[in-house]
Amino acid sequence: MNRKKYIATPSMTNQIMKEHHLTFKKSLGQNFLIDVNILENIIKHAGIDKETAVIEIGPGIGALTEQLAIHAEQVVAYEIDQRLLPILNHTLQDYTNIHVIHQDILKADVSQMIKERFRPNQPVQLVANLPYYITTPILMKLLQEKLPLSSITVMIQKEVADRMAAAPNSKAYGSLSLAVQYYTEAEVVMTVPKSVFMPQPNVDSSILKLTLRENPPIEVADEDFLFSLIRASFVQRRKTLRNNLNRFLKDKYDKEDISSILAAAGIDGSRRGESLNMQEFATLANEFTAIDG
Repeated sequence: MNRKKYIATPSMTNQIMKEHHLTFKKSLGQNFLIDVNILENIIKHAGIDKETAVIEIGPGIGALTEQLAIHAEQVVAYEIDQRLLPILNHTLQDYTNIHVIHQDILKADVSQMIKERFRPNQPVQLVANLPYYITTPILMKLLQEKLPLSSITVMIQKEVADRMAAAPNSKAYGSLSLAVQYYTEAEVVMTVPKSVFMPQPNVDSSILKLTLRENPPIEVADEDFLFSLIRASFVQRRKTLRNNLNRFLKDKYDKEDISSILAAAGIDGSRRGESLNMQEFATLANEFTAIDG
């Protein structure tokens, strides 16, 4: 196919929008990619080949979808905006390996779709340019459902990508970092300028690659309690771990109990939550669980 005909160029994007009388929907965070090189970098970092099945979220007018279809065996794209369905049908008409589903990804049974659409044991990846306003709910839904994905490669707001991949003792590190890294190995592989989008967003983006873990990196007795403990530890970042836990657990434990549990876990309660790594949070959560048991 002639490169000039790719969807992801300013001229083609403008032409498609003009032909279909399409306007950008701010409420859905629509920013269309207009740089083929960026898309090829996403494909390269994802490691997609002709054996791969790909799930895309928010195909827009099909810029990334087109490149995925060229490199992967098959692509299933979820699109919530009904206006875009006939446009996608037109812009992607040359590709027989794309299936578009008109559904909100947050309400979709993705596990069932994988069983129905993809070959048994086929490598499945998720690749998407995610709308900024709903990035975290989408990714956490997909991770918590423990779908058979080998990796997730997404274009998201740079600040959010940095938080998801952050290490302890950094400004960006927090409960989101720990939640994402419990399920995946997270790496920011590329920063993307706002100029490659139409319309231009107010912030730069990053390509974040999440490689799914076969098993969590820690052993914890109560996963739900672990995450609630982590969230509580970051409620007020400037407060000590002991102060945050005293407030979070005041209905169940008195201050002396909490101090004893921190000591049993070998953790100094005067530290801040951002200084604890995942193993330390697991040790602390298990100490609480053991007392309850």
